[in-house]
Amino acid sequence: MEEDAILQKSLKWLRDLSKGNISHELEALTLEGLQIVHAQKGSIHCNFIVPTRASDPDGNWHVGAMATLIDDVAATAIYSVVDHVKLSLDFSISFYSTAKIQEEVEIEAKVIGEKGRLTQVVVEVTRKGNRELIALGKQWMASDKKGMKPSQ
Repeated sequence: MEEDAILQKSLKWLRDLSKGNISHELEALTLEGLQIVHAQKGSIHCNFIVPTRASDPDGNWHVGAMATLIDDVAATAIYSVVDHVKLSLDFSISFYSTAKIQEEVEIEAKVIGEKGRLTQVVVEVTRKGNRELIALGKQWMASDKKGMKPSQ
């Protein structure tokens, strides 16, 4: 039962980020409309329609907005395992394709490893329907000795 409570806290944290309740305006703008489809300990699957405000000059999803979304969904997957928010330590994204404004994409984050205070997560962003890979994020996150609570 405690595992489910941790998962629910992590999902609430992501929803609050997307609504701007606990975040900076940048996060609220880049996560606006994010829909959680399925979540379990260490894994989260979301649908997302790329908002107009997240476009680059060519009408594509801005890579900075995509990076913010990948970082926050990754943090949520980790939060569901360790019951606190960790800090990004090593974050890389490989971009394979673009997504246009108002295009629907899927985001899937999975915790794939833990070592001490470090946790690794992989995030795939794919085109809805044909599952074409748009971006692949890999991230190591770390906590301080005491752990950070979401309000910090």
